[in-house]
Amino acid sequence: MTEDDTRTRILQAALRLFAAKGFDGTTTKDLATAANVAEGTLFRHFSNKKAILIEVATNGWVDILTDLLTELSEMGSYKAVAQVMRRRMLRVRENSNLLRVCFIEAQFHPELRDRIQSEVISKMTDVAEAFFETAIDKGIYRPMNPKIVAQVFLGMFAIAGFSNQTVLEPDASPAEIKEMAEGIADIFLHGVLAQE
Repeated sequence: MTEDDTRTRILQAALRLFAAKGFDGTTTKDLATAANVAEGTLFRHFSNKKAILIEVATNGWVDILTDLLTELSEMGSYKAVAQVMRRRMLRVRENSNLLRVCFIEAQFHPELRDRIQSEVISKMTDVAEAFFETAIDKGIYRPMNPKIVAQVFLGMFAIAGFSNQTVLEPDASPAEIKEMAEGIADIFLHGVLAQE
């Protein structure tokens, strides 16, 4: 087994345990057992348990960010927001452990919160801002601050990401997910005011 495989196994075990028991409730012995490695091996790969937490959180977000970039680039039009939301909501179960770990542990670990802000939220906002700026320049969206549009979009994206724990039942049907995605997209594109 390569060093990379061992490191990946440690991170996967850490994500499962931190999501189930919390960072403080997980010992390095628990981590070693779950990853099927000696406790000393953990410290050959990571300086301490906190370093494992930070890597678990930032690594997973790189994948989500890449997904978002792909989805934005594949949006058939600037109006196809519902498709992006629906795909995100269908994929959420894969990311629910990551979301739980990030949002719970970020409250207690300022350095984790700072890393998520600088490496994830800022990058996602920049990417989305450039995307919406193009739509505004083309006259598809009305003139407004593209950064604010990006922040609103990412806020909805986060709600869609958490939908199975907040607004939809965990066993929601595809039809319910579709209705939710279309509702979010409709509010994003048209607001809530009745048209004059």
